[in-house]
Amino acid sequence: MPEVGLLSGVGPDVASQLLITVGDNQERIGNEAQFAALVGVAPIPASSGKTTRHRLSRGGDRNANRALHQVVLTRMASCSRTKNYVNKRTTEGKSKREIMRCLKRYVSREIYRQIFNPKSAPGVTDLRPKRKRLGLTINAVAAEFSQWPSVISRIERGLMRNDDLATSYRKWLEKQATQKTN
Repeated sequence: MPEVGLLSGVGPDVASQLLITVGDNQERIGNEAQFAALVGVAPIPASSGKTTRHRLSRGGDRNANRALHQVVLTRMASCSRTKNYVNKRTTEGKSKREIMRCLKRYVSREIYRQIFNPKSAPGVTDLRPKRKRLGLTINAVAAEFSQWPSVISRIERGLMRNDDLATSYRKWLEKQATQKTN
């Protein structure tokens, strides 16, 4: 089963729960909408009179729905894009419950795409040899990126995945190499 990685708010517990849910029901999932129904975030019309609104499905795997709820809470507390979205929707008159319903649906789309069309991790095997060729210590690299040396070491050995840091590290090494040749 592919890895769910690098999605904001998705840690090992959430990823495990969602992969368990998908693993038990792979034959039932043909598209995003079916995944949303499986995890209980498919919108159901709940309109009356002139009011048009939706609510979340009460069906689906409740543990997977709880995992998505945790992702939404984490993003609402720490992700600037999500905070901006919440502020925008609040000024439009949406309730917190409606905003969270929309966010759960959005998160389920992201997770569905990651599970069924995963982005492979970029290679990191070139980082340590480049650093050593340039005569740089791991402490110097760690200081440059305000990281612990153990974090840099784990990224170099492929034991930890942080695509943004690895990309920045690679660019910095290339910059150091051009400065040494000039």
